[in-house]
Amino acid sequence: MTKVVTAPRVNSEINKLKTTILHRPGKELERLTPQNLSELLFDDIPWVRRIQEEHDNFARVLQQNEVQVLYLQNLLEEILKEEDVKEKFIEELLQVNGVTSPKINNYLKEFLKEKSSNEVAEIAIAGLALNEIKIKKSMMGLAEYIYQDNYFYIKPLPNLYFTRDPGAMIDGGLMISSMKTAARKPETLILKYIYKYHEIFRKNNIPWWYDDSYPHSIEGGDVLVLSEKVIAVGCSERTTPQAIEQLAHNLFEKGSSVERILVVQIPINRSYMHLDTVFTMVDTNRFVFYPGIKNELRVFSIIKEEKGFSIHQEKDLQTALKNALNLYTIDIIPTGGLNAITSAREQWNDSTNTLAIAPGVIVTYSRNEISNKIMEKEGIKVIPIEGSELSRGRGGPRCMTMPLLRE
Repeated sequence: MTKVVTAPRVNSEINKLKTTILHRPGKELERLTPQNLSELLFDDIPWVRRIQEEHDNFARVLQQNEVQVLYLQNLLEEILKEEDVKEKFIEELLQVNGVTSPKINNYLKEFLKEKSSNEVAEIAIAGLALNEIKIKKSMMGLAEYIYQDNYFYIKPLPNLYFTRDPGAMIDGGLMISSMKTAARKPETLILKYIYKYHEIFRKNNIPWWYDDSYPHSIEGGDVLVLSEKVIAVGCSERTTPQAIEQLAHNLFEKGSSVERILVVQIPINRSYMHLDTVFTMVDTNRFVFYPGIKNELRVFSIIKEEKGFSIHQEKDLQTALKNALNLYTIDIIPTGGLNAITSAREQWNDSTNTLAIAPGVIVTYSRNEISNKIMEKEGIKVIPIEGSELSRGRGGPRCMTMPLLRE
């Protein structure tokens, strides 16, 4: 079984990245059609072979920089080798996919039980369509007749290569997301099972700070671990204020090191669905920021008190960061520079979604040439990767990683 030498812990956005979870894009992307793009949260159909090549190169870059890469599908396969775990997982998988017909449910359970752990893991991610199993006509319901070959009993998860979103390590515990959209809710089921049954988490008694049993949505792309005591959380298209308050309560009451949460309210917009699409940390006191939303931001602090917490509004993001992190100066690097058109174009292509693998060392998409040059002039070491197909899913290098361990 896959091992992580040290217990998972993340107390920084920038300290040397030691271990991260990735998901290599696969068959689930072959399920995208012009008809289901919107439902599955894509703007275009990627070229699957090329996106896999780009992702493989990304993984190589991380490994060349001494990062242990774990694959989500492999972790799932390992726990499904236990028959009782596989049986429970199949039951919940059908439930989260809305299979309600008792006849179909029983048939699919038996069908999946006969599959190997590898096959069940593949189906959970790539999906299972009506035309892939032999359903008797007497068992078919109205949905099968209406949707025919386009009907999925288990829906594909094309967004899963953005492993940042289903969860986030904060300090020594795990936040399992409560996803905003129906298309992504099954992703957290996979992570929840890995958390419950994989020795990486079970052996190390990792606490949880949030999970999908809470009704209010929060996603990992909105969570930035700025220091041991401070995190930033985006109040965004995908993360609600109620979820942020609940997370604050859990962190403060359940023994995490976090003492302050900077809540960054960003516009509700597809272009900036998560905080890390407009703002990331690249060095001890340096941050990359999309200037196009500067006048629309509001920042609040949730501060741990002896009993509960207090909330107050901050003057602006720069001041809030200085005070929270006890820094004398803060450098905000604008992506795209001062050109509003270039800045907007490159933000759309994830110029702000940088992954710090060490202080002042980041992985970015090579296509964001202006932003990359600006960061290099600021003394940031930029490691560019090709992302012409990867970026079609609306996410960059940070989105594609779920760090488990930083120094």
